[in-house]
Amino acid sequence: YVCSTWGNNHFKTFDGDIYQFPGICEYNFVSDCREAYKEFSVHTQRALNSNGHPEIQYILMKIKDIMVYLKPNLVVVDGRIVKTPYYSSGVLIESNDIYTKIYAKLGMTLMWNQQDALMVELENKFNNHTCGLCGDYNGIPIYNEFIDGDISYNSITYGNLQKISKPNAKCEDPDETQALPSCNDHRDECQKLLTSPAFADCRLRLDLEMYIQACMQDKCACDGNEDSFCLCSTISEYSRQCSHAGGRPGEWRTQNFC
Repeated sequence: YVCSTWGNNHFKTFDGDIYQFPGICEYNFVSDCREAYKEFSVHTQRALNSNGHPEIQYILMKIKDIMVYLKPNLVVVDGRIVKTPYYSSGVLIESNDIYTKIYAKLGMTLMWNQQDALMVELENKFNNHTCGLCGDYNGIPIYNEFIDGDISYNSITYGNLQKISKPNAKCEDPDETQALPSCNDHRDECQKLLTSPAFADCRLRLDLEMYIQACMQDKCACDGNEDSFCLCSTISEYSRQCSHAGGRPGEWRTQNFC
């Protein structure tokens, strides 16, 4: 099972909820939340890049007793810069110009495109044991993330709850009262893009509607700007998730698209 985040602050939990959370603090992306011994944790921080698009600045991982700090083209293990491929006590780190990948023997794989998209896959022995922006991995959407007992949270409140408190961090919590705009004007365009022949092998593998919704939010947020980030980040994520689910997306990028 996979949890991911991409593009314009989209998140998809292990249980399949897709939501948007624009926070720029450091957050618990996913951690083992058992009381006694936590096997791993993954923290992330986003910021706006020079084009005004959100990108992941760094990822901080603890795997058993190893500390790994990732930035684009930089891997630091226990405070020392290392060359990849790097292997130590059950952790393999590979990286090239496009991706950084980490395989941990305890049952976790992490893949980061060094920009906006991060994907973590966990073995199901962690069912019900995780917390963070990825949710509790109990197999039930919404429950315990957006509904906890009698309380229901919106995605901004839920995201803010995952903040790592750092005494000197200067970052504002996103406003919990902001409603997302309705983006129905963009449905046809997004649907057309995501059901193009290149994705024929993906349709039965993924929940198409979720990606259409995410694409519609992207189009709204871009407000008529036709830069490639607006359209391409969710379509790239759909393509990645399709490959991950065993599908074979065709060539969907062209000279003048993405």
